[in-house]
Amino acid sequence: MSSVARARHAVRETVSGLPPAFWWLWTSTLVNRLGGFVATFMALYLTLDRGYSATYAGLVAALHGLGGVISSLGAGVMTDRLGRRPTLLVAQASTAVSVAALGFVRDPVAIAGVAFLVGMASNASRPAVQAMMADIVRPEDRIRAFSLNYWAINLGFAVSSMAAGFIAEHSYLAGFLIEAVMTMVCAVVVFVKLPESKPARSGAEAAREESVGLGTVLRDGRFMGVVGLSFLVALIFQQGYLGLPVAMGEAGFTPADYGTAIAVNGVLIVVLQIPVTRFIEHRDPGRLLVISSLLAGYGFGLTAFAGSVGVFALTVCVWTLAEIVNAPTQTGLVVRLSPTHGRGRYQGMYTMSWAVAALVAPLMSGAVIDRFGAEWLWGLCAVVGTVAGLGYAALMRRLPAETVPAEAVPTDEVPDRVADVAGGKPEVSAS
Repeated sequence: MSSVARARHAVRETVSGLPPAFWWLWTSTLVNRLGGFVATFMALYLTLDRGYSATYAGLVAALHGLGGVISSLGAGVMTDRLGRRPTLLVAQASTAVSVAALGFVRDPVAIAGVAFLVGMASNASRPAVQAMMADIVRPEDRIRAFSLNYWAINLGFAVSSMAAGFIAEHSYLAGFLIEAVMTMVCAVVVFVKLPESKPARSGAEAAREESVGLGTVLRDGRFMGVVGLSFLVALIFQQGYLGLPVAMGEAGFTPADYGTAIAVNGVLIVVLQIPVTRFIEHRDPGRLLVISSLLAGYGFGLTAFAGSVGVFALTVCVWTLAEIVNAPTQTGLVVRLSPTHGRGRYQGMYTMSWAVAALVAPLMSGAVIDRFGAEWLWGLCAVVGTVAGLGYAALMRRLPAETVPAEAVPTDEVPDRVADVAGGKPEVSAS
C-alpha cells in the first residue's frame, strides 16, 4: 500500500463511525473559530485604533477573562438544567450581539463592561459543547471525537489569526461584525441541525439529577484533584502566549521572530492531531497525562537554553506535542469522572480551571520575569510540570470504569453507576 493510500485509510478510520450530530457540532466549532477575530486584535484595536494605554488594554483583557471564569459554572448549571441545545443557543446568540456592540461603543467604561459580557458569553458555550459531545459519542470513540474537535479549534484559530491582520488593516469594525455574523451562523446551525442530547430521565433519575449540585462537584475529591492539576497544566501552556513573547523581546528578538516560533504550534496541531490521536486513543489516560505534563513543563524549561529562533521553535515542538496529547485525554477523563446528569456542572468546573489560569498566568509570568528573569520562569514551568505529572500518577490509581450512557443502563442500576463514577453517593446541594 502506497503512503498516500495509507494516509487516506488512516483518515477514514479516524473520522468514521461518529454520528451526524457530532459533525454538525464540529462544523459549528470550526465556523465559530474561523470567525474568532476579536481575541486576536483586541489589544491592537484598543492601543492603536482607539489610542488607549497598554495598562487599559490589559484591564480589558482581564475583565474579558473574568467574565469567562464567572460564566463557566453558570453555563454548567444551565447545561444540566435547561439542556445542551438551549445553553448553546443562548451563549452563541449572546456572543454575536455583544461582539457587534463592542465594535460600536467608544466610552472606556462601556468598552470594559461589554468586553466582560463578551467573555461571559463566549465561554458559556464550552460546557454545553463538551457535554453534548459526551452524550452523542460512544465512550470508546470519545478521545477521537475530542481530538477532532480540538483540531477544528486550532485550524479555525490559525486561519482567523492570519485573516485578522488583513481585516484590521482595513477596518477593525469589520472584524467585529464578521465575528458577530459567523457566531450567529453557529447559533443557527445549532438550532436547525442539533437535537437536544440530554439523556432521558425517569422519575428516580430526575431526583438524582437534582442532587448533583455544585456542592457535589466540590466534594468530589478525585475530580477536584484533576481540576487542580488541569489548572497547573494550563498555567504552563499559557506561557506560550504570555511569557514567551516577553522573554524573546527582552532577548532582542523581533515580533516577527516570535510569530515564526509560535506558528509552529498551530501547524503541528493541524498536521499531527489526527495521527497522534490514532496512537493514543486506547492507551492508559493516566500515563498519557503524566507524560504530557512532563513534556509541557520541560518543553518550556528548555526555553532557558534557547538562543536562536530555530531553538525556540524546537522547544515549541516539544510542548505542542504535550498539548496534542493532553487536550483530548484530559477532556475525556472529565467525562469519565462525571455522572451522566451532572456533565454540565463538571465540565463547567473543568472549564473554569483554564479560565482562572488565563487570569493568573499573566500576573505570574510578568512578576517572575521582572524580579528574577526569564530563566526562572522556564525553571518554574519545569517544576510545575513535574508536580502535575506526579499528581496525575497519584490520582489515576484505581480509575473508575468507563460509564455506559444512562439510556443504555437499566433504571435501577443508574444510581450505583453515578455514585461509582462521582467517587461517592451524590448529596443534595445548592446549584
